[in-house]
Amino acid sequence: MIRSTRFRSLPAILGAFVIASCSDAGVSNLTAPADAIAGRSSDAPLSQPALGTSSTSKHGLELRSLWWDKKHKNQVRVSKTIDQLGGTISIAETGLTMVFPAGAVTSPLQITVTADADYVAYKMDPAGTTFLQDVVVTQSLASTELKGQTLRSQLFAAYIADDRLKLSGKVPVLEIEPSHTIFSTISRIPIAHVWIIRHFSRYMLASG
Repeated sequence: MIRSTRFRSLPAILGAFVIASCSDAGVSNLTAPADAIAGRSSDAPLSQPALGTSSTSKHGLELRSLWWDKKHKNQVRVSKTIDQLGGTISIAETGLTMVFPAGAVTSPLQITVTADADYVAYKMDPAGTTFLQDVVVTQSLASTELKGQTLRSQLFAAYIADDRLKLSGKVPVLEIEPSHTIFSTISRIPIAHVWIIRHFSRYMLASG
């Protein structure tokens, strides 16, 4: 069953994000404007849940997954054991960072994250795992279709229940996760997207 709890420690989560982001040379000048995208209409029918809020169930909603700027010809997969003290999983090839706070799991757990070859999406195992603390996910946009581009539509971190579902075209999603787009203070170009997850298994970064 999917849990819908609220953030337990927002300052700690944001701190973890800043640490993870600033380790990337391309994410050195950050800002998180209140209007997550420039020029978004005030009557937009869908908005991302803000950091510090609960996931939003969106049965029947369809979104378009972002593309990688280059297809991954070889499978991109990382496995690491996370214990009660927490830890970090990073995938350099795709610009993903996952921060597991202390207490997220009650015993050592081997976690495997597999990137989709074409789309900005990941399968996370063991499927069905739930976490006692919120896990912070940061996706750099440097290796996506948005590299160096202005943001023309809202970005969403979306949960997909079916691991076999094709991601071409409009994709049905079950949840929109609390998230925020991060912009460069210099160019105002979007450079990263941060969101939280509370359970596995499949997530994608998408637009409306």
